[in-house]
Amino acid sequence: MIGEGDRVAVGLSGGKDSAALLYILNIFRRHAPFDFELQPIYVHLGWDVDLEPLHGLARSMNVELHVEETAISKIVFETRKEKNPCALCANMRHGALHQAALKLGCNKVALGHHLDDAIQTFMLNLIYTGKMGTFKPVTYLDRAGLYQIRPLVQLPESTLAALAGREELPVVKNPCPVSDKTKRAEMENLVNELAERYPDLREKWRAALMNSPFWSR
Repeated sequence: MIGEGDRVAVGLSGGKDSAALLYILNIFRRHAPFDFELQPIYVHLGWDVDLEPLHGLARSMNVELHVEETAISKIVFETRKEKNPCALCANMRHGALHQAALKLGCNKVALGHHLDDAIQTFMLNLIYTGKMGTFKPVTYLDRAGLYQIRPLVQLPESTLAALAGREELPVVKNPCPVSDKTKRAEMENLVNELAERYPDLREKWRAALMNSPFWSR
């Protein structure tokens, strides 16, 4: 996923997963047998949020947080008045992140998606589109000319939550008015219910994905 001379944009959302991603990549950077750079990026959607905790996290790792200013929240909720805003918001956020990464000289973009995200995406595709598939650990984005990587994709969310708690990684509250009211939140609840009944569900799912074409490069 990461090699000599890479400049990796790390997408920070304010949540524990992306903070854990930056923390882990920084440790890897210190011990890897090759040199690469990290560039944390926060896509500002336009809401009033305190970003000092994220700036502090970046400074502790001797990197500078770049804040990409946008009007995404206004476009999605005021101009377009989307009834189902998540898809449009995600597309615009990814576009802004890729644009910022290119502007800052990055060749790869790292996202904090974990195993639970991959399972939830699989379930969303299956139930709402009738398709079987989820995102890949490594994807080349033709239009942006960037590689999109997900270094944490084999780790369950609980592992990242434990790490974030132990290291007291900063979390910035998500001000989105539809947070926790989405189809993905429904899938999260469904997966948790299944895992209560089948405790090894996540490990079995990880093994299935690793041996399937969904995760093939």
